[in-house]
Parts: sequence; structure tokens; C-alpha cells
Amino acid sequence: MKTISGYKNARKLLERRLPYDSSGGNHDKIEEAVKEIIYTVKSEGDRALYRYTERFDGARLKHLEVKPGEIAAARKEADISLVKALKLAAARIEKFHADCLKKFGNSLLQDGLGQQIVPLERVGIYVPGGTASYPSTVLMTAIPARVAGVNEIIMVTPCGRDGRVPDNTLTAASLAGVNRIFKIGGAQAVAALAFGTESVPRVDKICGPGNIYVMTAKKLVYGTVAIDALQGPSEVVVIADSTADPAYCAADLIAQSEHDKMASAILITTSGTLIHKVQSEIEAQLADLKRNSVAAAALSANGLMVAVRNLDEAIDLANLYAPEHLSLMVKDPAKYVSRIRNAGCICVGAFSPVVLGDYVAGPSHALPTGGSARFSSPLTVQDFIKFSSIIYLGDKEIRRLGPAAITIAENEGLTGHAKAIKLRLEKKSRQHA
Repeated sequence: MKTISGYKNARKLLERRLPYDSSGGNHDKIEEAVKEIIYTVKSEGDRALYRYTERFDGARLKHLEVKPGEIAAARKEADISLVKALKLAAARIEKFHADCLKKFGNSLLQDGLGQQIVPLERVGIYVPGGTASYPSTVLMTAIPARVAGVNEIIMVTPCGRDGRVPDNTLTAASLAGVNRIFKIGGAQAVAALAFGTESVPRVDKICGPGNIYVMTAKKLVYGTVAIDALQGPSEVVVIADSTADPAYCAADLIAQSEHDKMASAILITTSGTLIHKVQSEIEAQLADLKRNSVAAAALSANGLMVAVRNLDEAIDLANLYAPEHLSLMVKDPAKYVSRIRNAGCICVGAFSPVVLGDYVAGPSHALPTGGSARFSSPLTVQDFIKFSSIIYLGDKEIRRLGPAAITIAENEGLTGHAKAIKLRLEKKSRQHA
């Protein structure tokens, strides 16, 4: 990992003026390819999905949708200990989002104003797959939708060359309350959810992480449907002082680095001694890591250790970088939480590692990346509801507010607007005469 010293030097490296680009410089080519895929799916429907699945995933499917029998068989084959762990995670995720939902509610406020909250009718959940399974992502995206009251949850995920979706993924979908599952992935799956096909229903919103093709597709269909965010490679910033355990710091940096070679792991510390200890720990812990090559590549390319004078500088740098995950490994960490303005998830103290948030803590692990934590939030139950304003005013209010509305309307040259108020005021005036 690269090591630098000093606040000013660190600012130059951590100030992200441009969004992260994981296209390897081929953004225009990728966008053109995705546009063609979207157009073809929109034009040809299921035929295009079968063709793209064979082309990209190597699977010649007989049907796009996972049948109930396949889900039942997956539940039987799933590892018992995993099912138990998924149930624990599901219960905690559900409780967290249910508690969040209680903060919202239909209400008529004072003076005849209020809001009505309605869950989205149908949402699409994208779950990465193919060569791997991510049951945690199923839970983290589908359960908030179900808690919000979404009527129908549609899941898309790539299948393997054998045309099967991993048992663990199907088991998680069953536990999460997913209504329908389709064996499709990539940009073509996003297009199917956005526009609908003979088999895949059109949704109102698409949520979930994916590769650069999936993210590009989500960006291009936005407006036809809503999307949650454009998630990129995993990120973690660990703020640590001399009290931090170097083994814990190293483990947390490695944990996020093993996701992807493009992941970034950053340590910002007030202790120069800690940097050397963490570096030694990383070397030792990487030795027996299953995904050693991935984590090592990420740490080499994007890893960074920064020495600063004090925690004020460390916090300022973290806010500047706006990471997906921020870990506070300092003395009395809770007192610094309110000073963190830009982070997707704040992990407080040595025993709140990011990994617990990835799987079982409760909040969704679908988080803003690439510096977008400056202006966006994690996936929550609020992503699956919408608000309608309520205006329920009477005679007294229109007589009090109407003249001001007329003045503003006439100033804007919208005489029809003004007339809509004047008619009512004139009618009321005649009635009272």
C-alpha cells in the first residue's frame, strides 16, 4: 500500500473531482454497446433475452423464469447453517427497516396540509451472479421493498452455464419474499425490467449493484424507471489513532479489498507507528486469504495509508473522500460520529466492523460509492415509497391566501392561473352579499 504523510499531500489524492470510472477508459464503447442491447430488448423482447443469455452467460435456456419447483429444490439443498444465518440476517434487516418506516405515515397536518405515502407497485431487484452467489444482496435489497409494502418484487440474476441460479441465491429470495425470479443478467436484464417483455413485467424502480454494463444500463433507462443509485467498487476508510488494534485495521482493509481489484482501502491515522504495524499485519493476513490475488491487487493499486497530525485532519479528509464505509477505530469513537458528514455507513468502534454491516447488522449494504455519499444515501425502505402532498383548504383559507396567489400569477403572466382563483373569490363574494 502507498504511504503518504501530511494533510495537504493527502487532500490532493483524496479530492475526487470526477466520478469514479470503472470502464478502463472504454466508457464510450461500453455505452454504445449497452444502448444497442437496450434497443434490441425493447424491440424483440424475450427473443433478445434468450439470445443474449446464450451469448454472454453460455446458457441455452428453455424458460426465463425460475419455476417454483426449482426454488423448492434449492431450499432442500441449501446448507442448514447458511439458512440459519440468513434467517437471522433477514430478521434483523426486517426489524431495522420496519422501525424506520414508523417514522413516516399518512398525515393531515395543520391548516389543511399533509402528505400521503404510497408504496411502489412493482420493483426490480438486480442481484449479481453467474460464477458466484450473493444471498446477502438478495436480503439487503428485497426485504426493504417488502417492508415498504411493495406489491410485487421481481428479481433478475445471471444463471450459470447450466442454466441454474445458485441454490443459496434462490433460498435467500424465498426468505426475502421475492415474488418472481428471472435467470437473466447484464444490461439486457435491466432493459427487460425497464420496458417489459412477454415474460418479464415492467417495473417502477430498479435497485441493486452490478458491473459496469449493469450500471450503464441503469443510467440509460433512468427516467423510464427510477433507479436507486449507480454503485461502483467497494470502498472503506479507517480512521485510527494509537489505541487502534493493528490486526483489526488490517483485517477491515483486506475485507473490502477482496471484493474487487478496483476496490479502495484507506487508513488515515494519527499514529506513524500504527502504519508500520498495519502493513505487517496485512502481509501476514494476506498469506492465507482465499482471494489473495484480488485483495493484493486492490491494495497495491488503490490502497493508501495516510499519516496526519490530529483527528480533525483525519475527519476532514474522510469527509472530503466521502467513502462508502467509514470505520472509527479511535478512543471514544461515538463522540466523533456527528462530525462525519459524508459516508454511506459509519462503523463505530472496534466491534462494529464493516463486515457485520455487509451481512447481519440490519441496515442495507447497498451504499453510495465513488464519492456520491456527498449527496446520496444508503438503500432504505424510503426508496420503495413515494409521497403525495395533500392540500385540503376551505373558504377561509382561499380568501386569505388567494390574493397573494393572484398577484404572483399575474406577475408571471399566467392569467389563467389568476382567473382560477378570482372565479372562486368572486363567487364567494356574491354568496356572502
